[in-house]
Amino acid sequence: MEFWRETLGAPTKIVAPMVDASELAWRLLSRKYGAQLCYTPMLHSANFAKDAKYRNEALASCDADKPLIVQFCGNDPKIMLEAALLAQDYCSAIDVNLGCPQAIAKRGHYGAFLQDEWPLLHDMVCLLSQKLKVPVTCKVRRFESVEKTVNYAKMLVAAGCKMLTVHGRTREQKGPLTGLADWSYVKAVREAVDIPVISNGNIQCMEDVDRCLEETGAVAVMTAEGNLYNPALFLRQNPPCWEPALEYLSLVDQYPCPMSYMRGHLFKLFHHVLSIPSNNNLRIQLGAANTTEEFRRITKVIKDMYEPFHEGLSVWSDTTEYDSENLVLPPWLCQPYVRVCPEEHLKKVEENSNKQEVKRRFKDSEGNQISRKRMKKLRRISRRPPKPDCVQTEKNLIKCAKCVNPLGSKCGFLLCKKCCKNKCFLENLDCLGHRILVKTRREMARFYASKKNNTELIDVS
Repeated sequence: MEFWRETLGAPTKIVAPMVDASELAWRLLSRKYGAQLCYTPMLHSANFAKDAKYRNEALASCDADKPLIVQFCGNDPKIMLEAALLAQDYCSAIDVNLGCPQAIAKRGHYGAFLQDEWPLLHDMVCLLSQKLKVPVTCKVRRFESVEKTVNYAKMLVAAGCKMLTVHGRTREQKGPLTGLADWSYVKAVREAVDIPVISNGNIQCMEDVDRCLEETGAVAVMTAEGNLYNPALFLRQNPPCWEPALEYLSLVDQYPCPMSYMRGHLFKLFHHVLSIPSNNNLRIQLGAANTTEEFRRITKVIKDMYEPFHEGLSVWSDTTEYDSENLVLPPWLCQPYVRVCPEEHLKKVEENSNKQEVKRRFKDSEGNQISRKRMKKLRRISRRPPKPDCVQTEKNLIKCAKCVNPLGSKCGFLLCKKCCKNKCFLENLDCLGHRILVKTRREMARFYASKKNNTELIDVS
């Protein structure tokens, strides 16, 4: 508790580590809107340890970006330690990612896909806690049973974990099967360990923050998706989407980041506006934009469209186009994105599978039935412009003068590349057609060798 209270300043509102989303510019925006602690994106420990450029970009920070926790993923304790030692001077703690459920974590065998390897995790956390001068924290997902989740937490605490973030969802709860996080698991862990416990999951507005702290007894809450759709949720505000967007773009001017990060943030801030069918053209423009000026222009277009309604100069009455989103607030205000519940998703999948739909049949120009793949290929061919008659379409079948291989179309010696290379090497020749420059390179070598010898003679004399 001393670490949470004195080193971190007892934060209760925390922004989660997010791949390609919690870069410096976004962290500064989140802090301005009430976040008290931020994490770096998940960093790959092996890349961080060996790549100086990756390391410099990952550690980009400033005085206003404190306190900051650096999060690593990996499955090798020694490499994790090597990376953490390089980062410990730039942060308040090192976090071990044991919660990422994505396919990339499964392929790399890290994140939540290490949660069954307790001896490895114990050794990893223990090594880091012994060798680092900053505390080690962990972020985990729950198991199916409360008992196993609690024992998992106790094992990490025994290994040296000083703060634990518990996500109330299992490893399998992701994408359309995300569903709600179960806070009862967080509460059980909080009652079983004597270190600060942070609750992660179901935080979409400030009312969720208050309710979560009361129900779980956690010292703080952590949010990811809620922060992306409304960075002002910790202030109990729902600003018009263009305000945080323009502030973010101004921060990017000071602290640059990849275009893909900027595009991703704007898509989430403008999600409800871009979901309106009549704004599909704006969605296409945002997807194609690749400069800060373009992003700023699109933001101002959205501002000009909806600011009169926001200011009360015009009356917004056209609600038919976004009723499917079940929005309580007008679409231009920052607000949560609510997913379809897993039960409804599975029901739709089942309904679609039960439909006795006749597959569309594809036929060629002669009426013969063909596959969809073949039809697509025929359509591509039909779109190609016809070639002039004067253009030779057959492959050059003239053979090399010395072997059975086809000769190079631009070779001056009428040879294939292999034979031409042998000829140039033996006879000290160049072939511009094959770009074989034996004679030229030998002359250059002799020239620089003689130049070097002359320099040595002058130095001796």
